[in-house]
Amino acid sequence: MTLILLEALGALLLFVLLVWWTMFSGRKKGELPRPTEDAQPPTQGRTGR
Repeated sequence: MTLILLEALGALLLFVLLVWWTMFSGRKKGELPRPTEDAQPPTQGRTGR
């Protein structure tokens, strides 16, 4: 019984580490930068129709 609980705890720890790694691996300081107020929203390719 103890072995099953240890295996489940190890799988949970591995899952949490994988989620943390994929969420924060490519970002500076772990968060997305906030957009500035004076930034223009992206425009669509077609205009005037």
